[in-house]
Amino acid sequence: MTKDVIALTPEMPDTKTVLAGLFAGGPDLGVTSAADGAVVQLRAPDGRPLVSVEAPLLIQVPGEARRLLGPDAVAPDGPYWWTEARASTTVEESERLAGSFAGRVAAVLGGTVWPPEAAHTEVVPLTSEAATAAAAPEATPPAVDILTDKAAVVIQDRRPVVAMTTWLADALRTAAAGDRALQIVTPPGTGLTLPTRGALHGRPNRWVVQDPDCGYYDGLSGARLHWRDGHFTPVPSPDGEARIADAYRPSAPPAPAERQLALSLRTTHPADENLLLGRALEASWRALTGAPPAGWSTAEPISLPWSPRRLTELARARAQRSAPTWLTAIGAPDRPAIATTHVSHTPAGIEEHITLTLGYAPDEATPLETLAPLAELLAAEHGLTSMLTTLRPARRDLTVPPRFEAPPLPLTFTLGPDAVTGIGLAHAEQPQAGLHPTRLGPPARPALHYALGDGTDPQAWARFERLGAHLATTKTRRPSGQPD
Repeated sequence: MTKDVIALTPEMPDTKTVLAGLFAGGPDLGVTSAADGAVVQLRAPDGRPLVSVEAPLLIQVPGEARRLLGPDAVAPDGPYWWTEARASTTVEESERLAGSFAGRVAAVLGGTVWPPEAAHTEVVPLTSEAATAAAAPEATPPAVDILTDKAAVVIQDRRPVVAMTTWLADALRTAAAGDRALQIVTPPGTGLTLPTRGALHGRPNRWVVQDPDCGYYDGLSGARLHWRDGHFTPVPSPDGEARIADAYRPSAPPAPAERQLALSLRTTHPADENLLLGRALEASWRALTGAPPAGWSTAEPISLPWSPRRLTELARARAQRSAPTWLTAIGAPDRPAIATTHVSHTPAGIEEHITLTLGYAPDEATPLETLAPLAELLAAEHGLTSMLTTLRPARRDLTVPPRFEAPPLPLTFTLGPDAVTGIGLAHAEQPQAGLHPTRLGPPARPALHYALGDGTDPQAWARFERLGAHLATTKTRRPSGQPD
């Protein structure tokens, strides 16, 4: 399995420092580049990749090392460089080579290594057995440990949290391009970030948890799994129902609940040169936390200070290549909040699909009273098409454990003025399931805000479903000359 080792340094590792680290295996090993130069690989004499090193990433957002590597991770003060090495599965010495690479880089530049026990600066010669082992397929990307016709399997047994890194995003693209499932294998103590959970949502992708007592199970559904025909698949049962692993079930009554408030919103903007993306997300963040996002990036760790102008430039450049943009934003360490945004160019204009999630401790108030004013602001100034808000008991730190968590329950749903006009105000305002929407904004062109529940009533989903069915119903036109 691959082993990740990360050097955290106050200075950028230059070419000489990187090469000095890579020559931890001696001068007989080869050094090549991959992924259009974004990855440098140390290769065995037969061409097999031993260690893959991603281009150093400048982290300008506080708290990322601890968020992704655990509370004991030590990073330099101020902005620092994150240089990540992955040891391959093909040669036993690869893990020590990765540790020597990171240790040498940190020693030269005065930084630290995660995990600290992996760091050293010794030369790691290959054994004769390793030098003659069978070569791995050249097409296997650096992040993938097992590649079959059905799955690209990534094994993560060291990280406390599996983040949506550029490594993992590359593995996801590789899997999708080959019509394969991405399957991430972790021990039971590992969690996911919300962006990673979003990427794995739905089949055929899976989070595979290897539990010492009950074997493999799906960390998001609890279904017991086994390896068959080149991928992890549910264990069959006589009645056709999925077998749920005991490790996935709650083992004790829940403690006083930490909570997660989530906003799923869609905005639509005219495609003009003055458009500035990210403003709806920033407005939501400020309304709920009192501050803007701390940073953003197209992958984790989050590296760039928050800047709607820069993310707009990125989205515009990608749109010129007919490519959508996916990005993540993060909040300050003392106020857990994370968002994903998907930007696409559609016939209606430039659309942003945003999911913002915030975590709260049992003694922290959830700002439910801000939802209606926020909806009005988004409808008036930020092109809101729709917004659904939900609440659920879940971890304040926003990580996803491999155990059952209660599903979210709807709080509110808002239709923007364009959506209300398209449906018809009278039809959209017609009470359904006891719902009486509130008009937001100017009377002639309002948004409609529906209160669905308080976050504790399971019937809120039924109300939302009936509301959705009603809004999707096209009114039958009456014959000409008859009153409406």
